[in-house]
Amino acid sequence: MSTQLNAIVNARLQGRNGLHRLDISNGCFSGIAAQPHTTTAQEDELDAQGNLVTPAFVEPHIHLDAAMTAGEPRWNKSGTLFEGIECWSERKTTLSHDDVINRATQTLKLFAAHGIQYVRTHVDVTDPKLTALKAMLEVREQTSAFVDLQIVAFPQEGIWSFKNGRELMEESVRLGADVVGGIPHFEFTRDYGAESVRWLMELAHNNDRLVDVHCDEIDDPESRFLEVLAAEALRLDYGSRVSASHTCAMGSYNDAYCGRLFRLLKRAGLRFLSMPTESLHLQGRFDSYPKRRGITRVAELLDAGLKVAFGQDSIRDPWYPMGNGNMLRTLDVGLHACHMLGMSRIDRSIELITENGAAALDLEEYGIAEGMPARCIVQQGATPYEVLLGQMPVLASVRDGQILVRRKASQPEKDLML
Repeated sequence: MSTQLNAIVNARLQGRNGLHRLDISNGCFSGIAAQPHTTTAQEDELDAQGNLVTPAFVEPHIHLDAAMTAGEPRWNKSGTLFEGIECWSERKTTLSHDDVINRATQTLKLFAAHGIQYVRTHVDVTDPKLTALKAMLEVREQTSAFVDLQIVAFPQEGIWSFKNGRELMEESVRLGADVVGGIPHFEFTRDYGAESVRWLMELAHNNDRLVDVHCDEIDDPESRFLEVLAAEALRLDYGSRVSASHTCAMGSYNDAYCGRLFRLLKRAGLRFLSMPTESLHLQGRFDSYPKRRGITRVAELLDAGLKVAFGQDSIRDPWYPMGNGNMLRTLDVGLHACHMLGMSRIDRSIELITENGAAALDLEEYGIAEGMPARCIVQQGATPYEVLLGQMPVLASVRDGQILVRRKASQPEKDLML
């Protein structure tokens, strides 16, 4: 790590005109002031060069225990969620402590290079030995210098439908999982699914844990566990601490039902996480034509005043063979898939991979404001529109006033040998 910065100069900020100077003291932002003209950066200052400076990226939904395992022990030929789970069940039997640590750490370093400083990872706990969970607890400590990592106790093969599923979830929380997960649409029966949601909500509430449920990750319009999750969150007054991930079935709900559902969702105040690249890949596999693409109602949720964030979900694993750690790629795909390329949407789009993800992770100290930790990134572009057009790697990533990543601006047009 470099020496402590005293300021970032020549910065552009969202929602503010002109250049700004961000003063830093003791690792926190100590002042933000308009800058009348371009200034020369001093030795202990970072020159943003007129580019947009935003809070550090948030990856709110990833599966680090499965990262970098695509093709092991075989490829997912059907491209379905269910074959992906089968492939992972086979790979899971060969997991070792070091295997998980090495792949997860490699992936987190990739994320850090792209300006991600906050990550929530789901870790499969349908394993009697809890091998992946115990390894990820170590990774959380080992990587704390460059990332804040939240761990979800995720019952990949179900809570009610997996032998000793409840006991494994309870043990995972006892060992130190930050978040309680679930997968009600994969339980053997609808009753099992609903009961699993009620049980996991009580587990989280009683242990003061956050909640993040894989909810209705299926095209079936009759998969309606979201209403169960929202009702339980409302009953326990826990909504702001509960994330509903995927909610793909919402894209198949009829409008009459959705109209009633949204009343509940707004009262409960859930957070929503959508993984556009993975949903586009996995969903619609049982359709001929017209073929659904399995994206939840992102724009409608935002218009209802609810927080929605985008995540990558997978990095080269049995469910998704691609992924490069660049949140701007995920954002770009999501805006296309959700018909959100109007300029008013683009202008606020960075929130989908920053502030809204921070809300899902329940981060209290996040953002560019006086007194907040100086954790930010310098983008390549002066506006969200320019940033999205280029999708270039961040120029710098600053954590607690120290530079984690620094690179020169990309100028591909000048590299042409013409």
